[in-house]
Amino acid sequence: MAELLEFNAYSQRIPLMVITGFLGSGKTTLINHLLRQTALQDTAVIVNEFGEIGVDHLLVQAATEDVVVIDGGCVCCTIRGDLLETLVRLFEQRCTGIIPIFKRVIIETTGLADPAPVIHTLLRDQQLNRYFYLAGVITTVDALYGLEQLDQHYETVKQAAMADRLVLTKVALSHSLSLQQLQQRLQQLNPAAVQLLSDEKIGVKAEELLNIGFYHSEDKSIDVGQWLQAESYAENGIVPLDNLYKKTESTEIRHDRYIRSFCIERTQPLSWKVLNRWFQQLVALRGRDLLRVKGLVYTEETPLPILVQGVQHVFQSPTTLPAWPKQPPVSQIVFITRNIEQHIVDQMLDILTHSRTPQEMCQAALILLGCQRTI
Repeated sequence: MAELLEFNAYSQRIPLMVITGFLGSGKTTLINHLLRQTALQDTAVIVNEFGEIGVDHLLVQAATEDVVVIDGGCVCCTIRGDLLETLVRLFEQRCTGIIPIFKRVIIETTGLADPAPVIHTLLRDQQLNRYFYLAGVITTVDALYGLEQLDQHYETVKQAAMADRLVLTKVALSHSLSLQQLQQRLQQLNPAAVQLLSDEKIGVKAEELLNIGFYHSEDKSIDVGQWLQAESYAENGIVPLDNLYKKTESTEIRHDRYIRSFCIERTQPLSWKVLNRWFQQLVALRGRDLLRVKGLVYTEETPLPILVQGVQHVFQSPTTLPAWPKQPPVSQIVFITRNIEQHIVDQMLDILTHSRTPQEMCQAALILLGCQRTI
């Protein structure tokens, strides 16, 4: 993991929000609703054509000073380099007055690919992080077909698992029972993500999607509790995942059946070297199955809280915050994983905390490897 950043680095950068969701789930409709609202007037939007057709973006209102459309291919698959160049160029044009000053950027991903590569770019690119920071992920979920898409498409599961906000679209067309079942499954997948209901007539208020990260750029305040939502991962009140499915003889794989959401807590300070080794082992051996990790850690090296977050193999540089959001200090690290159980991650940290030799440290890795199975 990279060296620590000071919190004040955020106050000089522009927040980036990623809007993702499966094909046809209403991402473009959501953006059009948002851009009509005064709260998002100072926003640059990056919208990407799919192939050469660009049907989605014919639905976006004619390009204005607040909307930036990138020519090219799918954001998630082919535009990683172009996305970096475009964001840097956008910032330079903002500084030189070629385009109006914007306070935030929204990036819409395609519905046909994994959003993780875009998030990876935003988390780890040092040049990009001089100007921008990832504020959060918004995922649109089709209320009419969402249950079916969660069953059949792992991409839909990942999009929901990575979200800070889940916007359920087309709710007026869905059956109330199906909507309730969808909300339950999404709650089990990602307990901390706030669920918002929307349809073509009634959109989401922009204020509900702003300030979704731990740092609120509007008033330069911190709200780690709202961002982390550690209490949401308590076992009480969470419906066992298998109870959300009808018992059938079907052998069809339901992709969200293997998703686990939990929070690891420690009240005693931890060695940063131990934490770093813990994260390194998880990333090296099961990185692709770490759908989302975020948390505050209490370390022996500093009395200040250290914020960590990552997606799969990529972690953002840890950030020291100026004060603990509540006392007494406690480490809380939230995990959303694919087929990695909480007791395995917990046991790994315990072993590494008490290890004195390289051989003992390897035991943690062996436990993680031992729990791996093919899905």
